[in-house]
Order: sequence, then structure tokens, then C-alpha cells
Amino acid sequence: MFQISDTARTELKNFFTSNPSTDRKIRIFSTMACSGPCLNIALDEPTDKDVVEDFGDFTFFIDKTLLDQVKSVKIDLSYMGFIVDPEVPLPVPEGFTGGCNSCAGCH
Repeated sequence: MFQISDTARTELKNFFTSNPSTDRKIRIFSTMACSGPCLNIALDEPTDKDVVEDFGDFTFFIDKTLLDQVKSVKIDLSYMGFIVDPEVPLPVPEGFTGGCNSCAGCH
């Protein structure tokens, strides 16, 4: 369901160590970028509509419907920040005309 690279895990551990009062719950969600739909992460609270996986030092969760669509998620780290890659890419909405290709963070 969720895979996390060692570098991403280390970066998250460092973040939470530096911010001890921060709740260690991380939502994976869909958003629109200049090149189309993508996945991202944010601090949040899970709901009964989420699939939750505990990694010991922190917890990831994602909406069940979104997980059904993307099948699984791999979280990695680049020089630009976290990369959240779905196994099955999110569909590009009909008529979408984005794609500036100006930022390395877009997929």
C-alpha cells in the first residue's frame, strides 16, 4: 500500500524530532499542479474514510477511494522535497491545458 524510501523516512524523523509537538499523522492527497493531477502530503487527522498505515515514528493515511484509484504509493525525497508517486497515475481531466514544465517538482 505505502512504500517509503530510507531518505524520506530519515527526513520525516528529523522533521518530527525538530517539531516534537507536531502530531505525526500525514495525509496523502490529490492536488492539481501545472502538469496535471499529482499526489502530495500534509499534516492532518485521519477519518473513517481513510486507509491508515503506521510506520512506528509516524502514520500515513489516504482516502479509500483515492487509494483504490492509485493502488499504492511510494514516497521518496529529492532536492526539491518529497515525491509522492502513485502506482497508477491519476487521470488528467478532459480539457486540461496545463504543462508549463517550468518546475522540476512537477511530474
